Amino acid sequence: MNQFNVKELIAEQDYLELLSRRFPTISKAATEVINLKSILNLPKGTEHFLTDLHGEYEAFNHVMNNGSGVVKRRIIDTLGKFLSQNEINDLASLIYYPEEKLQLVKDQEENLSDWYEISIYRLIQVCRDASSKYTRSKVRKALPVDFAYIIEELLHEDEYRFNKKDYYNQIIQTIVELDRADDFIIAISAVIKRLTVDHLHIIGDVYDRGPGPHIIMDTLINHHSADIQWGNHDILWMGAAAGDRSCISNVLRISLRYANMDILEEGYGINLFPLATFAMNTYQGDNCQKFKPKLSADDIVPDADIDLLAKMHKAISIIQFKLEHETVLNHPEYEMQDRLLLDKINYDDYTITIGSDVYKLNLRTFPTIDPKEPWKLTAEEKSVIDKLRYSFLKSEKLQKHIRFMFAKGSIYLRYNNNLLFHASIPMNPDGTFKKIKLKGLEKTGKELLDQMEQMAREAYFGREKKNNSTDFLWYLWCHQDSPLFGKDKMATLERYLVDDKKPHKENYTPYYLLVNEEKTAKMILEEFGLDPETGHIINGHVPVKVGKGENPIKANGKLLVIDGGFAKAYQKETGIAGYTLIYNSYGLLLASHEPFESVEKAVNDGIDIRSTVRVVEKVVDRKKISDTDIGSNLKKQIYYLEMLLSAFHKGVIKEKI
Repeated sequence: MNQFNVKELIAEQDYLELLSRRFPTISKAATEVINLKSILNLPKGTEHFLTDLHGEYEAFNHVMNNGSGVVKRRIIDTLGKFLSQNEINDLASLIYYPEEKLQLVKDQEENLSDWYEISIYRLIQVCRDASSKYTRSKVRKALPVDFAYIIEELLHEDEYRFNKKDYYNQIIQTIVELDRADDFIIAISAVIKRLTVDHLHIIGDVYDRGPGPHIIMDTLINHHSADIQWGNHDILWMGAAAGDRSCISNVLRISLRYANMDILEEGYGINLFPLATFAMNTYQGDNCQKFKPKLSADDIVPDADIDLLAKMHKAISIIQFKLEHETVLNHPEYEMQDRLLLDKINYDDYTITIGSDVYKLNLRTFPTIDPKEPWKLTAEEKSVIDKLRYSFLKSEKLQKHIRFMFAKGSIYLRYNNNLLFHASIPMNPDGTFKKIKLKGLEKTGKELLDQMEQMAREAYFGREKKNNSTDFLWYLWCHQDSPLFGKDKMATLERYLVDDKKPHKENYTPYYLLVNEEKTAKMILEEFGLDPETGHIINGHVPVKVGKGENPIKANGKLLVIDGGFAKAYQKETGIAGYTLIYNSYGLLLASHEPFESVEKAVNDGIDIRSTVRVVEKVVDRKKISDTDIGSNLKKQIYYLEMLLSAFHKGVIKEKI
């Protein structure tokens, strides 16, 4: 126990008086110290890292359910000696999807009571193993109210103890007899999944491309412990929710490009009728061939709908190019003059000058563009974007999701000596941190990212007070100095209007070459106040092309890039269907996943995502809570509780009996 003199105690007397309201006696303060010191010696909780989900909610939900294979490993460790592989698969699918699995079993199983009793018994064994690294208090908080007492009894009683054997078995039998087995199985399956992963990290890009980012956000909001490092696609939706017109037009364009209207209309209640009406009227005789949506093999879209989507896609793309042009003109401090391209188009011969080169356009119909001021919106375009902006601002569900993104998110996170951020750190080619001027002051490294995050928060929460403040969220979406983007430009206009691929090239900023060197990774860790010898940088953003021999583990193990292609759009390029990272008390494990087939396959046939797990780093001594950030906070609490005990003993603070 720490020793304190009276002078030290008097200096902290005000705080100790406040603390004594919660721990009013020597007995209560001492009990809490005993509890906290004991917790420090428990194994470190399991952290789960995912990135670049891009709306693929079914694959995300499955990985959440199976904990990247952790749940099945629990089953094998607990019951592997007694169960066949088929039985292990069936029990795993029951835990992943209890409602669906129960319905299947009822249709197939002849002796349902026996199946219930055997399954409940097995689930209790797995749950007991999952709960073994936590205090009873923490486990109790994870239990559902309806079954809290029963589950706690079953978890902490030995079914083989002579005096309690019949008691234990009778609990299970009674659950079945009272027709509560379904509810119990659903409840205990949720507890197993809850206890398997202690904390979830999302390293950016929940949004865009896939069909269900709003479904993923609902899951994250209900998760017991999660954080998010913003990706460039997330910040785009955050800007749209703030009412930034350039961000709104980008969100709509990307949704139309992948025919994801359900996200906007059904997910967030965005009214697209004004855009649809405008597009049909303006591009009535234009088949908008270049703007046909990208459809997957599973998509079934009628030709008439494809025609409408293409027209809407073209309409919002032109609006976007105009709005972005005007944003650059309004912000000379962004130094994005090279992105002023609408006035570089020759509308007589349909060419565009980019740098010193002239390229042919693949479009010849621009009914809303005035060649003299090509960035000016027509009255109809302005009306459309204003109505869309109103719809984004008034979407309760979108605003709820984005407020959660701000509450649980950040540009970067330091967590258990690891540095988490989505994309990059602005750097110079010589390996130094790049100086960037914001609000008239030059900043670099950690200080720069802190300033950018503050400005992003001010842009959203102060959106009604300042003109053009939301433009900074668009800056973070596509500027070469944005740590969320990390390329020299976003060549959207070039890709849409020019077939020649030369101007499509987007070059990565120096970070991506430099950080492959161990010394650079260590320098970055030091800049953010982390131990360069034991810490790691964990990124997403850039898909790792496993099929071409790329390795997600870089810089001699200091950098882990875990974007392996959750988004189906990237899976041909990466050769896999995503990486996830697991950090438990034994070390770091990297899981690479094959594509998820379907919930039906998982339930009916016990088919899990096939995953390959490799050890990234194994610790010599198993990590305890005392080695974590939570442990550091607990040690501070112990310090002040021991100070309070000393104050009680020396009469500086009186017990409140």
